[in-house]
Amino acid sequence: MLLLRSLPIAKHGRMQGIFYRNAAGCVQNKAHRHVREQGRQLTSKSAPVPDEADVVVVGGGIIGSSVAYHLAKLGKGKREVLLLERDQLTSGTTWHAAGLMVTFGSLSETSTEFRKYTKKLYSTILEEETGQSTGFKPCGFIELATNADRLEEFRRIATFNRYCGVEVEELSAQQVQDKFPLCNIDDVLAGFY
Repeated sequence: MLLLRSLPIAKHGRMQGIFYRNAAGCVQNKAHRHVREQGRQLTSKSAPVPDEADVVVVGGGIIGSSVAYHLAKLGKGKREVLLLERDQLTSGTTWHAAGLMVTFGSLSETSTEFRKYTKKLYSTILEEETGQSTGFKPCGFIELATNADRLEEFRRIATFNRYCGVEVEELSAQQVQDKFPLCNIDDVLAGFY
């Protein structure tokens, strides 16, 4: 469960807080019931930020939100995690990358597994846990090779990613343009989708 809270912060406005709690330790207040029943996030100026939490995460971008979510989940209700954000969740630099989630591109098995897990988290796990769609719509990603060195590098990455279970398709320049008609393919040797 989560609560959004407000914390006055000097001249910088208000700090938003999301407070994860187990069902047995539920805080009984209107804001909490509204969040739980409506499945929406809200800020409540009347609901104070808890005096204590086992873990406090500062920054509600994609990383801070993920860290708070996973710590709360690992705690299985035994750990209280407070997430503080100066504005709305993901309103900082995270919004610049909204929608950019790729599994292609890494030669690290650990990084590739994180990428695969994140895709699964947004496409199925969160909706199964919460009953709410994340709105995640995978549309694909094309990495363009415009010189021989890049082509060799992307082929190496594609081979490794396939080994890790990531579907990667090498496209001709024309296939790239078929998938993305606005792309100028004059110098494209291949694309990796």
